Amino acid sequence: MLGRALKSAVVGLGVGRQHALALLKDPRTELCAIVEHDEVRAQDFVQNYKDQNIQISTFNEVVGCDEIDLISLASFDGDHFHQVMAGLKHSKHMFVEKPLCQTRPELEDIYALWKTSSCALASNLVLRKAPLYIWLKDLISSGALGDIYAFDGDYLYGRVHKIMSGWRSETENYSVMEGGGIHIIDLMLMLTGQKPSEVYSLSNKIATRNTDFQYHDFQSSQFMFESGLIGRVTANFGCIHRHHHVIRVFGTKGTFLYDDAGPRIHWTSDEDKTADFVKEAPLPAEKGVLIPDFIGTIINNDIIESAYQEFDLMSVVLAADEVLNCKKPTRIEYLTC
Repeated sequence: MLGRALKSAVVGLGVGRQHALALLKDPRTELCAIVEHDEVRAQDFVQNYKDQNIQISTFNEVVGCDEIDLISLASFDGDHFHQVMAGLKHSKHMFVEKPLCQTRPELEDIYALWKTSSCALASNLVLRKAPLYIWLKDLISSGALGDIYAFDGDYLYGRVHKIMSGWRSETENYSVMEGGGIHIIDLMLMLTGQKPSEVYSLSNKIATRNTDFQYHDFQSSQFMFESGLIGRVTANFGCIHRHHHVIRVFGTKGTFLYDDAGPRIHWTSDEDKTADFVKEAPLPAEKGVLIPDFIGTIINNDIIESAYQEFDLMSVVLAADEVLNCKKPTRIEYLTC
């Protein structure tokens, strides 16, 4: 247990602004510094919270500052690996926007370094805190849906212009599964309480052909589990659709659906019966909602389970990308026991 507030810094004020606001609200932390390449954005933030005495810094200044305990990373995907490694080397607790890294060798390097540290490490997978999925996890765990035999999920990005220009189009080896589909894979692991053993993936680049975006914009991955459960997850960045996600969980006693029509459960196949709608919210209230839990893991020195969750998730996501090159089902290798 620490006897003082954790001193923190935020890198990147896009979605990182939500991280910063969460840190400002939590009495267990003191936001000391921000790192932001857009000088106007940085100055505006500091002026809006000038009573907090927040400093505008560089990443090297923040990571090298002995007083900083926690760094929240909301930088570009291609920067995460090197910044996470630097943070761990300087004994910083690291809260990282997804993805944690981009390749399996990077993940192995992070894992090896993390094991030698006493640092907390977590990613910002915000659907973990959505009231709907907390409720659904409890329902599945109770056995009310019976044996779960299939999970289907679609990440409908609906913002194709963001990958045709801007930092995503400039990021080497940008992955739509790592950049968006990861949320659905994370839900699959969380809701089923199982880890897949094999994965097979296909992809295409039709929606963004003849554009500056170099990589595939649609990916479909199928996951096989030891229990016989089959999961299917798509990352659909080129779709003509509002930003949304779709989840279907099929059990032997009931079927859960979430799509444009709202969350609902079918308890019967009777054509005269309608589904029961669920009132729980499918999104968390804000994108910094996981910050308080992360602070709690640091204060309570409960860092192993949360970090293992991230390493398992990234093992699955990266395997789903790697299998695109071999065109056959591939066994997923986990770093954790």
